[in-house]
Order: sequence, then C-alpha cells, then structure tokens
Amino acid sequence: MSSASGLRMLFITVISVACLLVSPCLAGIKELSPHFADPKPDPQGFEPEVDVQALPLEFHKENTVTNDLVFEGFEDEDYIDFDKILAAGSDDYTEGDEIDEIATPAPDIDIFAEPSDPKIRRARLIRLFQGQSRLQRLNIVNAQFGFNLYRSLRNHVNQSDNILLAPAGISIAMGMMSLGAGPRTHDQIFKALGFAEFLNVSYHYDNTTVHKLFRKQTHRLFRRNFGYTLRSVNDVYVKKDISVKEAFRAETKAYYFAEPQSADFRDPAFLDKANSRIQKLTKGLIREPLKSVDPNMVLMLLNYLYFKGTWEQKFPKEMTHYRNFRVNEKTNVRVPMMTNKGNYLAAADHELDCDILHLPYTGNISMLIALPRKIAGMRTLEQEISPTIVKKWLTNMTNRTREVVVPRFKLEQNYDMIENLKEMGLTDLFQESGDFTGMTSEKVAMNWLKHQGTITVNEEGTEAAALTQVGFMPLSSQIHFTVDHPFLFLIYEHRTGCLVFMGRVVNPSKS
Repeated sequence: MSSASGLRMLFITVISVACLLVSPCLAGIKELSPHFADPKPDPQGFEPEVDVQALPLEFHKENTVTNDLVFEGFEDEDYIDFDKILAAGSDDYTEGDEIDEIATPAPDIDIFAEPSDPKIRRARLIRLFQGQSRLQRLNIVNAQFGFNLYRSLRNHVNQSDNILLAPAGISIAMGMMSLGAGPRTHDQIFKALGFAEFLNVSYHYDNTTVHKLFRKQTHRLFRRNFGYTLRSVNDVYVKKDISVKEAFRAETKAYYFAEPQSADFRDPAFLDKANSRIQKLTKGLIREPLKSVDPNMVLMLLNYLYFKGTWEQKFPKEMTHYRNFRVNEKTNVRVPMMTNKGNYLAAADHELDCDILHLPYTGNISMLIALPRKIAGMRTLEQEISPTIVKKWLTNMTNRTREVVVPRFKLEQNYDMIENLKEMGLTDLFQESGDFTGMTSEKVAMNWLKHQGTITVNEEGTEAAALTQVGFMPLSSQIHFTVDHPFLFLIYEHRTGCLVFMGRVVNPSKS
C-alpha cells in the first residue's frame, strides 16, 4: 500500500461555542434553535460479512474525511496566518510556564475521593497542582468544567446518543465573555468555570492571570510545528451603531486575538459572510451553521476549533473489516473496525471497572479510550470521570505489544447549551439581571448559545507516564484491546495538559 493511498487523517472541527447571541431584553427572547438544527444524515448502512477493501471506490470516498473538504488547495495561510497574529504580540507572559510554590495538603487526605467537604476538595486540587505550571493548572480546572458540562449534557440526551464536546473552546469563549461582565455576572462565570478555585490556590493570582493564561495557551497550543494542526479562532460581531467599550475591545484583542467588528444583522449578506468564513476556517467541515439571525441581536461571538492529526501508528487499511459492535445488550451493528498490532500504553481501572487505551498522534497529543467492561458500566464511568481519575490512568499505564481493534466513526453534533450552563450556576447570563456593563452601556441578555462540532476517526488520522495506586493495576496480561461496545474518548494535548475534545460513542454507525 502506498503512503499516498493509505494517508487518512483524523479531523475534528468544532464551533466551540458556535454563537453567543446577546439581544436587548426589552425585545424579548426569540427561540432560534429550529433555524439552526441541521437535519441529521441517515445512518450509514452496513452490509454484513463484507470486507471494506472489496467495496467499490465510491464507498471509500464517502468514508474518508477528504470527501468533506470542498475547498481544494487551501493552505493554512489561506484561512489564518497565525504567525502574523503571534508576531503582533510577543509570547512574553513567562509566568504561565512557572511552577509556583503552593501549600502542600496533609499527606493523610485521600485526594482520590470525591468529598463534599470544601477543605478536602481544595486539598485535592492543590495536590493535582503540584509540579504543574500555571497554564497546566488552569487546564486542570478547564477539564473539570468540561467533565461537569458533559454530565449535564448527558442528562439531556438519550442513552443511545453519541456525544461530542470541545471543553477547551467553551472555556475560551466564556473567558472572553467574562471580560465584558459586571461584578456579579463575572463572579458567576468564574465560579462555574472553576476559575475561582484556580485563583484561590495562590495569592499571586488575580483575574487577569486567567486571561493571560488563555493568551499563553494560544501561543503554546495553537501553532503549526508540532506534527498536527490545531486552531482556535474567535470572531466577535457587534450590532451596527452599538457602542462597545474600549477596554473590552482592547482586552479581547490582547488576550483572545479577537477584535469586535460592526455588523448589520438585518442584512442577509452578513449570513453569507459569516458562513463563508466559518466554512473556510474549518476546511469545509462545518458548512453553514448560521441559518438565520435575530435582527434584534446586539452581539455574536463565534469560536472555532479545528483539529487534524495523524496517528503515530497508522492502522493498515487492509486490516479494516466489518465486525459486530454491541450498542446495548440486545442490539448489534456491523461497522468497519480498524485493527493494528504494536506497542500501546494501556491500563485497567478496577474501581471503575473499565480499561483505558492510549492512542498517540504525532506531536504529543493523544486520544484516550475508556472502555467499560460492562455496557451498563458507562453510567458510572461518566459520573466519576475527573482530572484526578485521568491522572491515575496516565500514571499507571504499561507499554506492551497488543492487538488493538477500534471502530471507524464520524460524529456530527449540535447542542443548545443554555439549560446546561444554567444548571451549573450561570443564570445571570440569560436573564435581565445579567450585567454586561464591562462591554456596553446597553441593557442586554444572552439569548442563544450553540455548540456544534464534527469528528472523523479513521485509519491514519489521533504521551503518557507510569506508577501505581490503590485498586489500580496495570494491564500486564492483556494482549488484546477490542473496542466493540460503547466507550468514552478524550483528546489531550500533553504540553499544556489541555483537554481539547471529549465524547461518547454508543453507535459508530450513526453520526
């Protein structure tokens, strides 16, 4: 097989918080969800007992990411010149890489418990922060927020639904919104996102530390030279004739590389412009997320996340065959299962009754697959997952030759996040009591918050450490790792400790 014919990538594209729409309270709140809900594509039909390689060329085209890439010939420079953006402000916030001395929690505290006592919760967080840079610490609380948001989202969808979430993009977007929030609303955002807990760890930290670290994250994470492509871009559109405070304008540009632009939301040309830019930035994977716009809108925030990665150990295409995937105890589906044999890190969590597989991409970024041993165990795994648990997994893995079998899958998800964030304490944002006086003197409230994403995992397209904890044994005897029933996946960038994406695959034959 030639390298060209075998070249398949993993692409993930997310409009992380697709739109933050703020409308005048007196104009009322308009429900826009029906206008933005894309029709779900029909599940891919799979013929039983068929070798993927024996199928016609047209099938292979439909199942490669390149079929989605309608913009032929686009180079990175065509959709974002990141070198130019970064050159505009030097990467001078060296404190982001510092490891501050922080108090050491009492050694008898069980940091792996999930206690209600806030003192023990603080001690657990401080223990996790030991030996971590400021940016890595912020990403620990970003991940905790992501897991909490995932749990809220899971409770709003069916047990049979696949899930895709980009915690990093949502944290970035909410961090930017906090720049425009008044004191009470700002406090709600910082508490719900975990930023308040982060700040309480050291008297050296203040509100601007969070924003400086997001700026540092852009420098450290969203670059070209690591062997993968990962981009986060923020666009802010403000209604024509609405005055935006200069402090908000300056800070969004300094920390988030976003500059508010004037827009006429009543003009149909705005939709064409915004959708064209989204399609270009996401390499055609998200084509037309904005179907219509409330003409009373005052502000729209778009955050795009785009990822393209190559497996460190590619799955040979000729080894992909149809096999059964157990959706639940009664239902099987036939899906293309990728197979490879090589040295892979893996671990077993006996407390959560699951196994964990580490699939590295080129460039110190990887996918972790957490596979419950019983289908019914997914609920417990989803409920308990935390940064502490992930740290246990990463520090208890063993490396040995294994045969790995993983389904090929593509997810396309679109969520309205308002109810989820309300559940997590962000209520003022969506009410007249919301305070955005840091952004504008107009009385406004947020009326729509969308999260949309696409991920495709196939043959060519996703680092860790070692030790042992109580109830946690390495997978020393397991030589097969077959992912043939519902699983969680996490995509971590290890230099920064950033949880970029997470999700659940219940049925790989559905997007």
